[in-house]
Amino acid sequence: MVRKLKYHEQKLLKKVDFINWEVDNNLHEVKVLRKYHIEKREDYTKYNKLSRNIRDLAQKIRDLDEKDGFRGQSTHRLLEKLYSIGLVPTKQNLSLTEKVTASSFCRRRLPSIMLNLRMAQNLKTAITFIEQGRILKDKINLYSNMEDFVTWVDSSKIKQHVMNYNDEVSESVICLHSLKHTVKCHFLLEIMVNLDDISFAEG
Repeated sequence: MVRKLKYHEQKLLKKVDFINWEVDNNLHEVKVLRKYHIEKREDYTKYNKLSRNIRDLAQKIRDLDEKDGFRGQSTHRLLEKLYSIGLVPTKQNLSLTEKVTASSFCRRRLPSIMLNLRMAQNLKTAITFIEQGRILKDKINLYSNMEDFVTWVDSSKIKQHVMNYNDEVSESVICLHSLKHTVKCHFLLEIMVNLDDISFAEG
């Protein structure tokens, strides 16, 4: 059994919560790491620090005089930068910076982008594709339109399957249009024959 704490020990540890101490603080971090399959905790720490710096900078800009031209210029530059890397949806209001968190950076990671583009069924599969070198990522930067640059490498079998599927769909569409055209021609021909029969009968 654990001995009873002495008076001075109770006094020192009175405000220490051993049940929730450090566990609750790391709970959100663990959830984010698991959700986005981030293996390096340092990455999350870096994202968290960057997001905090962004919010602090935005607050300092708000503290400036509204008539100060530097405030408007700084607001424009900050929102332009955050929008260009996809951390905020628009460039309308500085209050958008309050929603920038570590998760905002996690959603701009390549596996998350692949999931949004439906190039993988889940993040784990997306990470596997990246590790296998199936993704052409040499020209990819942290920009809002980086989705336009995410594609399969030429040697990837998945790319070949996608191209074959697209060709089959194109051929099916062409065949469908051709069939509709043929049916339409037969229908018109049948109407013309019927009209000829009617005119011949009347004659």
